[in-house]
Amino acid sequence: MKQTPFTNKHIALGAKMAEFAGFNMPISYSGINEEHASVRNNAGVFDVSHMGEFIVKGPHALDLIQRITTNDAAKLKAGMAQYSCMPNEEGGIVDDLLVYCIEENKVYMLVVNAGNIDKDWNWISQHNTEGASMENISERTGLLAIQGPQATKILQPLTEMDILNLKYYTFVKGRFAGVDNVLISATGYTGAGGVEIYFEDKDGAADKIWDAIFEAGKAQGIRPVGLGARDTLRLEMGFCLYGNDIDDQTSPLEAGLGWITKFTKEFISRPRFEKQKAEGVSRKLVGFVMTERGIARHGYPILNAAGEKIGEVTSGTQSPTLGKAIGMGYVQTAYAPIATEIFIEIRNNPVKAMVVKVPFS
Repeated sequence: MKQTPFTNKHIALGAKMAEFAGFNMPISYSGINEEHASVRNNAGVFDVSHMGEFIVKGPHALDLIQRITTNDAAKLKAGMAQYSCMPNEEGGIVDDLLVYCIEENKVYMLVVNAGNIDKDWNWISQHNTEGASMENISERTGLLAIQGPQATKILQPLTEMDILNLKYYTFVKGRFAGVDNVLISATGYTGAGGVEIYFEDKDGAADKIWDAIFEAGKAQGIRPVGLGARDTLRLEMGFCLYGNDIDDQTSPLEAGLGWITKFTKEFISRPRFEKQKAEGVSRKLVGFVMTERGIARHGYPILNAAGEKIGEVTSGTQSPTLGKAIGMGYVQTAYAPIATEIFIEIRNNPVKAMVVKVPFS
């Protein structure tokens, strides 16, 4: 298994470790519910160094990004980031990603899912017909997500950059915790506020940054958080997880990602998506709350009142914040309206649930 710059820190802290996307990653430390609550109410630190980072630059960089992604990267100014996805030629999703504009029209950073690094690199390379410069910096890039309502207050003393007033999906670059060229962005996967910190893993930078963050946050009770709570936090917000809620067979319009599918430019599968938008999709990703006792899990069938299969669960959990079981899944469009009663088949028994708006509340 691959290591991150913080693997030894996690083991020393007694984290429950497991393989994730080929990396030895912390699943939990003190417990998922405790860690979840810490992020919602205070601040927590996630090691997400397993994510992939590509630099795309040169006069053809923007053209390439525009062609391979659904969102409109031409709107990005230096210091702005954007959520997007890469469609395949059959109308599915190669990956969802973040696009960072380092220098307008010239230098961009793409942040991709850990399990898709090689697939994404090959896909982008295949479509790089005009010769944009590409560099895979994943293995030398460390990434921490410090999330929660107190996160930026804790971190501000560690830098002269103004991160307290950093607008959502913007970033700054400079010195942080004694380390130069650190990129700090107001992004994350929790809906709890906070930032993500990218840095080059050299000259002990990882240890310096980790130790400084926990020293600065000691009085506030900052804590390390594993991937278990990252999943429950993102699900409460209705954020898609690649491989569960979206994949090579799901359309962004089916997944509720029409807002990042812009028909103001040419991109792969655009005609297919325009047709879907005009005619409507046959299935939609919905959020649901269990109204009878039971927890939905990935792959469970979704039924209608007559017991007919109308879809499948993609994600499900017991929400630590809400104290109830929640989930997401694809259903036939007729069953997608809010307040529609559906049934989740759990151990051969239909258990009642109701379609609700996300984020869950």
